[in-house]
Amino acid sequence: MQKRRFRLPPLDLIQGFEAAARNLSFTKAAEELFITQSAVSRQMRALEEHLGVPLFERRHRALVLTEQGRTLYRAAGDLLERLQQVTDGLRADGGTRHLTVTTTSGFASLWLIPRLRGFTTLHPDVDVRISASYKTVNLERSLVDVAVRYCRGEDAPEGAICLFGEELFPVCSPALQREGPHPLRTYEDLAHHALLRMDEAGGLLDWGTWLTAHGCADLKPGASLGFDSYEQMIAAALSGQGVGMGIGRLVGGLMESGHLVAPFSKSVVGSRAYFVIRSASTGERPHVAAFVDWLVEAAKAVTIAQGSRGPVSSRPPAAPSAVAARRARSTR
Repeated sequence: MQKRRFRLPPLDLIQGFEAAARNLSFTKAAEELFITQSAVSRQMRALEEHLGVPLFERRHRALVLTEQGRTLYRAAGDLLERLQQVTDGLRADGGTRHLTVTTTSGFASLWLIPRLRGFTTLHPDVDVRISASYKTVNLERSLVDVAVRYCRGEDAPEGAICLFGEELFPVCSPALQREGPHPLRTYEDLAHHALLRMDEAGGLLDWGTWLTAHGCADLKPGASLGFDSYEQMIAAALSGQGVGMGIGRLVGGLMESGHLVAPFSKSVVGSRAYFVIRSASTGERPHVAAFVDWLVEAAKAVTIAQGSRGPVSSRPPAAPSAVAARRARSTR
C-alpha cells in the first residue's frame, strides 16, 4: 500500500487556528469565520489532539500562544496567504470576470441596486454579486473585491475613497404629514407619532442627535419602533407606520418620486460617510477599478431633492476621483 504523502490537519482547522491566533480570541475568530465560539473552541481542541501539543494557554479572559502555537501560526499564515494568491489567480483566469461587493443592506437596496444597471450596461461581461451585511469582513479572506462602508472618516482605512457624507432629516409618507388628527407641522407634533429607528448595533445615528440639535431633546414620542436594518425602517415609513430618520442620499429617489416627504425644513450633518475600499489582492484588476470609477461618478451625479421635497442644507463635499486616488497611492 502506498504511503500518504501528506499527513496534514483538515484545512478548516488550520483556518480556524490562524484566525484564533491572529485575534487571540475564539469569539473574534468565530465572528470572522461566521461560526459559533463553541465551534472554534472544538476545532482548536481537535487540532491540539491531532498534533499532540498545546497551541494556546487558556488564561482568565485571555488567550496566549504557546511556543508550538507561535511556530504553527507563522507557517499557517504563509500557507493561507499563498493559497489565497493562487486561488485568486485561478478566479481571474476563469473566463467570466466576477466582482463581489459587500455593503450595508440599506445602501445596497436604496442606492446601489437602483443604479447598478448603469454599470452592467457598460460592462455586460462582468458578473456582479452583492453581499449585503452590516458586518465588516476581511476582503482578502472573504474573496470580496470592493466594500462600501458606512463609518467615520477616522475609521476608514488608508486609500478609501469617500462617496458622500450623511445628511440626516425626518421622513414619512405624504399621508402621515398631511392627514389624521395630528398632521406634522411643528417639531412638537412628533409627540403624537411613532419614531422609527434602526437599532444602535447597526451603527446608524438614532433620533437623539437630531432632536437635540433642534431643541427637542426631551420630546417623548407617541411610540418607538426599532428595526435591524435601515431598509426595514424606511419600508415602515413608506407604509405610514411612523417617522423615520432619512439619510439624504439614500432616500433621495423616494422623495423625488413623492413616496416620502420631509416634514421639516432642517437637517443635521452626521459624522459618518460612505467609503469605497478595494481588496489589496484584486483591487487593481481592470474590471474592479472600472466599478470603483463608476461608483464615484454615480455618487457625483446624485442630487438630493430640495425645496418642497426635502430640507435645505449644505451639500456634502465632492468625492475625490478614484483615478486620482490610485495615482496618489502609486506615488507614495
